[in-house]
Amino acid sequence: MRIRFLWILALSLSLFVFPSATPLDSSPAPLRPGTRVLLDAHNCYPYYEWWFDRIDRALSAGTPLGIEQDLLWAKDPRTGGMTSVISHGGPPTGTEPGMREYFFERVRPIVEKALREGNHGDWPLITLNLDLKSEEPEHLAAIWQLLARYQDWLTTAPRTGTIDRMETLEVRPVLVLTGESEEQKAVFYDQVAVGGKLLVFGAVRTNTHDLSAPPEGLAPNPADNYHRWWNNSWRVVEPEGQSKAGDWTVEKESRLSQLVRYAHGHNLWIRFYTLDGATKQELSCNGWFSSYNFGSREAVRKRWEAAAKLGVDYIASDQYEELGALLKSLRPNRATTKPNPFSSWLAIRAARLGPEANFVSRVVMEKPIAKESQWQRKTRGQ
Repeated sequence: MRIRFLWILALSLSLFVFPSATPLDSSPAPLRPGTRVLLDAHNCYPYYEWWFDRIDRALSAGTPLGIEQDLLWAKDPRTGGMTSVISHGGPPTGTEPGMREYFFERVRPIVEKALREGNHGDWPLITLNLDLKSEEPEHLAAIWQLLARYQDWLTTAPRTGTIDRMETLEVRPVLVLTGESEEQKAVFYDQVAVGGKLLVFGAVRTNTHDLSAPPEGLAPNPADNYHRWWNNSWRVVEPEGQSKAGDWTVEKESRLSQLVRYAHGHNLWIRFYTLDGATKQELSCNGWFSSYNFGSREAVRKRWEAAAKLGVDYIASDQYEELGALLKSLRPNRATTKPNPFSSWLAIRAARLGPEANFVSRVVMEKPIAKESQWQRKTRGQ
């Protein structure tokens, strides 16, 4: 009996020496679809001589986030040479910046700081979303050459002899996504030698003939080593478009959920564009498009919240600060503890000692692991 008592006492004291939770492994979790909901800063570049501060506005919302850059192959009026510029379309005026100076050198301090400090589970910090307005072979080659200059910053995958197998990503501070065309694949995948690194990842092709079709009809092609995401107009959720969408309904949320589950079930990140809710004056002052506007903050917020709750990977909006703040408020607190295997053993051992040791097992098993997050409280029961 004395030995039995001492065992129980030792087990009880060990709970204070070996708590039932220990710090999480510092190694970051694998990067996969459905694990993060991010602001995607739509059209994050100047128009002509206006709105040069868009990238600063986007970065002020905090990382991780997505940043969209539209690229055009155009003749520089000053030099007469062809170059890749950031632009929504031609003809160029000569005021358009290049992606090197406007994007890469702007984010250099962020990326270099991240590389010094290491991955704390939030890499990639920035997803660079390329929307190519022209696909000349020379343009695609110039983009590849620019990406290669910053290769040490980029999330990559090994180029193997078969595209069907998705290789593990080597995660770095920047992830580059691009479009679905075969022209882009020819340069960004086909021309990469086996054993080389993929620096940019394409989208699966979307069948736009029937926007109300089931997900498997919209995106029948599976993910592979190069095609890793699915880019969608919001019209696949509300076919009438943002400006005529009307009320947000249970049926619409069910449709959104169906699309997200399909994407994540097929190893694809999913993006929807573009969700704004602004006044006419705000549209005019900021250069935002009325076709993307739900007409009010209340209307767009319902869509933002639904998209966040359902796990949309990239929510594109022109309202960077507002959407960024909302997502930050809804983001769950990172768990800081995980079960201690030794504590589990203690619980089992205590149970074997008999009824008088049940309190040991109860204390071990009922010890809280992590505080309920704000996001869990907001979505409980939904």
